[in-house]
Amino acid sequence: MRRILQYTMFISLFFVGFLILNYYVFMGMSFLLDLPMDTGFYIVMIIAAISYPVATLIERTVSNNITRVFYTAASAWMGISFYLLFLLIIYLILSWFIPVPRESAGILIAILVTVISAYSIYNSYTLKLTKLEIPLKGLNEDIRAVHLSDIHIGSVRNSGYMDRIVNETNKLNPDVVFITGDMVDGSARLHKHTFKAIDDLKMPVFFVTGNHETYEGLDEVFRVLKDTKLRMLQGELVDFKGIQVIGVGYHYGKKHLKNTLSKLEIDSEKPSVLLYHLPQELENAHDAGIDLQLSGHTHNGQMIPFNFMVRLMFPYMQGFYDYKGTKLYVSQGTGTWGPPMRLGSRCEMILISLKPETS
Repeated sequence: MRRILQYTMFISLFFVGFLILNYYVFMGMSFLLDLPMDTGFYIVMIIAAISYPVATLIERTVSNNITRVFYTAASAWMGISFYLLFLLIIYLILSWFIPVPRESAGILIAILVTVISAYSIYNSYTLKLTKLEIPLKGLNEDIRAVHLSDIHIGSVRNSGYMDRIVNETNKLNPDVVFITGDMVDGSARLHKHTFKAIDDLKMPVFFVTGNHETYEGLDEVFRVLKDTKLRMLQGELVDFKGIQVIGVGYHYGKKHLKNTLSKLEIDSEKPSVLLYHLPQELENAHDAGIDLQLSGHTHNGQMIPFNFMVRLMFPYMQGFYDYKGTKLYVSQGTGTWGPPMRLGSRCEMILISLKPETS
């Protein structure tokens, strides 16, 4: 009951905010293009404003090909409307200093948003392969690992995308796969068949939960994934070819990572790889003797200009970092959340060559 109330409150607040956003977007474009604000205008505006909340509720109730198309379109509109608002704000600021004809500005904004949105949608379905070579002290042999994160399997990306990720991973022929959270999106009900492709992976797979698994409910996520070949680590340490693989699931509590690591018997003389969804507490990972931390969560902001805001919350936003010898790699995410759009970021798979450290 509590989760239902929280979900209802979130949808209600989102609807109010999205309604306000759509009001300003429609009013702004109507003003620039001199469109009539008649009954039809307000009907279209309201439909646009309620599209995403309604699509979300439908997907959580009954999901099929038609509802998924509706959800994807509504999600895309959410991204498009943000771009419209952003460009309208830029026009408003510029108009204080430069006289710009309203109709010309409206046409230019419409063209720019169309081009930007089309590219962002296309870009969100391309996969970037990042290759890294990382030395680890105490490692006895080369190990190839694929790092995946934030796949977000749900209404927009479902079993077909899972198949694609598995096929691309198998082509890389790694020794192991590390998945650092947000396997599920939370947009649609979970079904075991959606994730059956995981069993086609030809190598061991270690997985830790992210915030979206927590939102969905860990019991439900474990029910769906427990029969796959995923090895789910929740505050555990296991050995893989001489590497201490440590998995810590997502938790909103402060210093969760520090508290969890303090309870594990980590051998500082052996190489260690930490899987943790949030790119935080690198200093605590270092103090615990971790050699390499793999994280995700940030999506590298996913869409400009949100990357600037994300960087304020997560200084370790994307890519490779080194803190006193403890390495961190933050994935941009292998999928998307919300709008199926990426601008200034890419969907990413990471191939990591772990090498014995030479003196």
